Amino acid sequence: MRNMQDYQAYYLYPANLFVDSRPYLITTVLGSCVAVCLYDTHRHIGGMNHFMLPLWNGEGLASPKYGNVAMKHLVNKMQEQGSHQRNLVAKVFGGAAVLDLENNLFSIGLRNIQVAEQELIRLDIKILASSTGGTYGRKIIFDTYSGEVRQKYIKKTNKINGENR
Repeated sequence: MRNMQDYQAYYLYPANLFVDSRPYLITTVLGSCVAVCLYDTHRHIGGMNHFMLPLWNGEGLASPKYGNVAMKHLVNKMQEQGSHQRNLVAKVFGGAAVLDLENNLFSIGLRNIQVAEQELIRLDIKILASSTGGTYGRKIIFDTYSGEVRQKYIKKTNKINGENR
């Protein structure tokens, strides 16, 4: 276990990713979005993406807002830090059905999960753990040195002006 003073903290916003070879605790909050934590088992470095929508359709900017783009960029950034794809493992989080739409009409969370899993299979990166789906959001903290991820469920409330509705 490293000394916590060796770590830096980073908050990952939606439609972004972060990779660094130094030890970080990366925190993000997920609803229907998905975060993939990649960890290099040989170099002890990690990175995370946080994407909002499953697929980029080829129009406009190829942003990490989209799962297929975010996965590609995350692997590329890990390789830029000296990782070899064969040494990468993944943990997948999020994709909850947090909106009360008619039968979750667009199934964004489910489609985000599917894209993450399909891209990892395509890249031949093993998924070590996942916590996906359901109806609760998640707060996750990723230790980029150890590969450990801590998770806390976030239960939704319907509060207006401090009153439960």
